[in-house]
Amino acid sequence: MDWLLIIIVIIIIAIILLLVKYYNDLVNGKNRVSNAWSQIDVQLQRRNDLIPNIVETVKGYASHEKSTFEQITQARSNMAHASSVKEVAEADNMLTDALKSLFAVAEAYPDLKANQNFLELQQELSDTEDKISYARQFYNDTVLKYNNLCQQFPSNIVASIFHFEESEFFEAREGTRAAPNIKF
Repeated sequence: MDWLLIIIVIIIIAIILLLVKYYNDLVNGKNRVSNAWSQIDVQLQRRNDLIPNIVETVKGYASHEKSTFEQITQARSNMAHASSVKEVAEADNMLTDALKSLFAVAEAYPDLKANQNFLELQQELSDTEDKISYARQFYNDTVLKYNNLCQQFPSNIVASIFHFEESEFFEAREGTRAAPNIKF
């Protein structure tokens, strides 16, 4: 009888330890997703901060391209007001399109293409785009790991009990998966 009680206590302790382990793994995963999202946000903000400098530089050469500048202003505003992963992805896609238009305008001005300030801003933007790309990849990898915890047995039971919800992936809009070819 004593052995049976000891075995039952050991099983109960093992179950409690597993629950604690899976709960902590889920909390860890959720926090990693939040951190990865913050990294994307930092890089998107960095790009957003660079854009006015680029726009002002181009404006000096192409003051009649008002619609392009308005498109960029609207895209930056949408980025600032986006709150969900999907909204940020849509705003990011709109901003990418607006930047393509801006660089197409810049292509028509040889003096601008040779302007040192513009070249430096272009390089900073290119570096930032690389960082954004890496941050998106890291975020999606982190979301994959977390979502696997939420879906796989037995951690899915703990996720269900404590209401851990899966996170959204950061997805590129169709047509934006290929990097734009910008030449100056």
